[in-house]
Amino acid sequence: MIKFYQTVQIVAVNGSAAKIEIFQPLDEAFELMKKILFQPFDLKKWLVIGFAAWLSNLGSGGYNFRFNRGDWKGVPWFQGLDNTINQIPHWILLTGLGVIIALVFALMIVFAWLRARGRFMFVDCIVKNRGAIAEPWREFREQGNSYFLLALLAGFIIVIVAGVASLPFMLPIIRGVTFLHLHDVYLICMIALWAVVFVLLILAWTLISHFMVAIMYRRRCLALEAFSAAVSLITNYPGEITLYCLFWIALGIGAAIAACAVILATCCIALIPYIGTVILLPLLVCLRAFGLRFIRQFGPDYDVWAAMPEASPTSSIPPPLPS
Repeated sequence: MIKFYQTVQIVAVNGSAAKIEIFQPLDEAFELMKKILFQPFDLKKWLVIGFAAWLSNLGSGGYNFRFNRGDWKGVPWFQGLDNTINQIPHWILLTGLGVIIALVFALMIVFAWLRARGRFMFVDCIVKNRGAIAEPWREFREQGNSYFLLALLAGFIIVIVAGVASLPFMLPIIRGVTFLHLHDVYLICMIALWAVVFVLLILAWTLISHFMVAIMYRRRCLALEAFSAAVSLITNYPGEITLYCLFWIALGIGAAIAACAVILATCCIALIPYIGTVILLPLLVCLRAFGLRFIRQFGPDYDVWAAMPEASPTSSIPPPLPS
């Protein structure tokens, strides 16, 4: 990889010049990825770190399946099933639908909890250059649970805000007063504005939570303290953080293209959960290490490696003989 040692100097809010590098942390992350995964190559270590990486993204992606009722009208067994469902009383259908929705919601919460715990495990594997599951699972239990609760609250708030913000154009549509037409400029502008606000809320929480994990790992603090520290960091260094976000988006696009190429090269084997994570592990480790290397530039309170105890040098002088 070509070594980039370009420096971005942006004046911070307090007027002092902050020397924050963008490309060098990426170069350091690439070298760290090679050290963790290839020097030496250990398949067991790959599988363990891959499991932590898979757990840290559990439920965050999915596969889209397009169901069209008209495509199944000619299938005999589907017609029989459709007639059977129509004969079931409505209260039974509604009860069954409610149970299914409750189970899906419970499964989403479990996935969110596992994802929160897995993010600390994945960071620990990168920081300590090891493949471990049980030890970081126990060590960061308090931080992981705290992060999960705050993430659950943030998701609930985002859904509520998005729902309330959609009322001005959803209520007329539901009541049939207004219909969505291309010439209805007001309605289209309202929907576009709502989409922009919703995306901005998602991006804001994604950025804050991205820094929160590193802060919680470094300080062993809970989610509220890490949330405050992450927001303070973003507000004090808006230029650096904005540039980092733009660069991260560019990296994400490149990573998505590379992932598509890997999926095609492996005949869609990389689409299988966990197996695809193991195949794409160098990419995932490099991207996560890039974030950790970037945030450490803001001081020792943000450096996840600063918590690592340094090995004391071995003395070459033999101990004195007992008298």
